[in-house]
Amino acid sequence: MNGEVLRAVRRLEDDEILGAVATVISGPDAGAKAVIQAGKGFVAGKLAPDISGDVLQDAEELIGREQSRTLEYGDRQVFIETLAPSPVLLIFGAGHVAQPLTRMAKELGFHVIVADARATWATVERFPNVDELVVGWPDEVLDHVELDGRTYVVLLSHDARFEDPVYPVVKDSPVRYIGAMGSRRTHRQRIERLSSQGWTEDDLARIHGPIGLDIGSVTAAETAVSILGEMIQVRYGHGTGLSLRGSVGRIHAMRGEEPGTT
Repeated sequence: MNGEVLRAVRRLEDDEILGAVATVISGPDAGAKAVIQAGKGFVAGKLAPDISGDVLQDAEELIGREQSRTLEYGDRQVFIETLAPSPVLLIFGAGHVAQPLTRMAKELGFHVIVADARATWATVERFPNVDELVVGWPDEVLDHVELDGRTYVVLLSHDARFEDPVYPVVKDSPVRYIGAMGSRRTHRQRIERLSSQGWTEDDLARIHGPIGLDIGSVTAAETAVSILGEMIQVRYGHGTGLSLRGSVGRIHAMRGEEPGTT
């Protein structure tokens, strides 16, 4: 990797900016590299003019899905490696589901923040591995956390007092995921409250409630798996949540495809 490309990669990593490195791994100019910054295009290196436009288009799509892939362009194969900073998981409510959820989320590379106004619940003993533990109301977290497209918000409190302060802040933000624990009845009541506050159908559709995928979960750990499964599905922008057994075609889809479409 030449100096210009290396410096560009380090800048993206140090500044936690989404991007990608495109490397020609076979073809007449094997070894050629270029660095792409999300939304800005090529920022270092160079690819052949006849493929650069297509590579850029595919790289932007892969960056948006945080995926890496080897793709073919005529007689060339190009490996597009996405560079993405750690996503942030904000968990409001330090109950029993939050404990396995934090452990599993850390394994998946999330920067995990847990907040709860109940000091007896939000303890280091119960959450030894989180990046931040806040004993306080949601606004004490939301005041200093940047809500962007790599932020995932999970509400586990079952209590409107603890979750309602979150909604006005996340409503017009670009957060990737909003999930709220509760029964169908609880979610209907949630929808009614927010509708009375001016939330549109599109606004309400952003809230995943009841939270998680339907996998028949019973225990706290199984519920955490269900929540993380839904978060991963949202993160990469595709997937049915159904079993892959019996499906055909590519498992890892692109361009809005679902497994089994090719």
